[in-house]
Amino acid sequence: MKPGELIVGYGYDENLMPKGQEPTRDIFDKAFPDNPVMIIHVSAHGAVMNSAAFTKFGYRDGMPTPEGGVIKRKPSSKILEGLVMETGYLQAYANLPQGTEATEVAAAKAGQQIYAAAGVTTAQEGATHENQLAQLQRLAAKGALYLDVVSYPFILDLDKILAKNPPATFGSYNHHLKLGGCKVVGDGSPKGKTAFFTTPYLTGGPAGQKNWKGEPTFPQDVVNADVKKCYDAGLQLLFHANGDAAIDALLTAHEFAAAGSLDQDRRTTVIHAQFVRRDQLAKFVQYKFIASFFTDHAFFFGDTHVENRGKEQAYFISPMHSAYALGLRPANHTDYSVAPIDQMMTIWTAVNRTSRSGEIIGPEERVTPLQALKAITINGAYIYREAASKGTLEAGKLADLVILDNNPLKVDPMSIRDIKVLETIKEGKTIYQAI
Repeated sequence: MKPGELIVGYGYDENLMPKGQEPTRDIFDKAFPDNPVMIIHVSAHGAVMNSAAFTKFGYRDGMPTPEGGVIKRKPSSKILEGLVMETGYLQAYANLPQGTEATEVAAAKAGQQIYAAAGVTTAQEGATHENQLAQLQRLAAKGALYLDVVSYPFILDLDKILAKNPPATFGSYNHHLKLGGCKVVGDGSPKGKTAFFTTPYLTGGPAGQKNWKGEPTFPQDVVNADVKKCYDAGLQLLFHANGDAAIDALLTAHEFAAAGSLDQDRRTTVIHAQFVRRDQLAKFVQYKFIASFFTDHAFFFGDTHVENRGKEQAYFISPMHSAYALGLRPANHTDYSVAPIDQMMTIWTAVNRTSRSGEIIGPEERVTPLQALKAITINGAYIYREAASKGTLEAGKLADLVILDNNPLKVDPMSIRDIKVLETIKEGKTIYQAI
């Protein structure tokens, strides 16, 4: 590594750090005096940077914390300690190095192979910025996409993207790339303590705040306008909401933007919906919302949620059993790279809901292996309005299928995560085969 070159790492979780020592600016300054360093949080909602990285990305001591963001300071000072999250992280995230046109085809093919090896044939780009969409469209034009990729432009870039890609161009594939709708973000991450709740975290905020409930990414009037913009354009909305207050904000925005047609089938999808309340699930039924849950949290972060939110609320995360019981069609996802893109692990967590420590995080919300399998196949295809071509193996549908070394419907439920993908087939062509 040459002096001055940016070092980027990923995946630290403060809850698992040795002896509780969180990474800081000073630690990285000492270890890497000649390089800017950014270590991205496991949630991908923030990062810790050293002094050189702060300079590189335009941060300065004493700068204000943007609305909806977190910038941690050293005690009793305005000096940046290292951690930035949510809107406080955006100016760094937006300026991270991008791949070049010379390297993007090889990188895209290698990236898709990670998905194919996990048995995935349709992938989602869940918050696409203008430059990222341009890259995806170049890759599609070059024939470099062999998975189906569904892109949801991020709301802050939506106007610029619509100027070149009007709503009429959404909803159909072009060389394996489809624009699916738009993405609005309502809050942050529960494991990073930036998700927005109606009640306080039991352990305070990420920067030491007291009586901390998290914050919305954007004020309610902005959320109302963003949801209305998507609806008025006839675009499907994916809304990121982890905490119950963020879900309340979506319900309020929906009632504002869809007045007179609250129950229209828009396929509005609540991404994560982890800490949804029972009364909110009933509204999902009324408004024809879809919940795309994240049951991997039960294993990877379930113990943390019990500590931060209490057992009663933590045990109701990603309540897939309750959603099915109400007649909803819940989906499930990994939010890769927040959790491994291991579909057998995702089925396993939905069926068992066992944490790292062995605690069952909400035994009543466990589902059957078949229900868990439907969440990542049939119900996923329903979200994309692709049930006529995907989700089940039937005559007339695409030959998108996976060959496993065992049957997840018949093995001991605790063994599901040990099942291996032997082969992945996309439209009748093998795109991955285990050696």
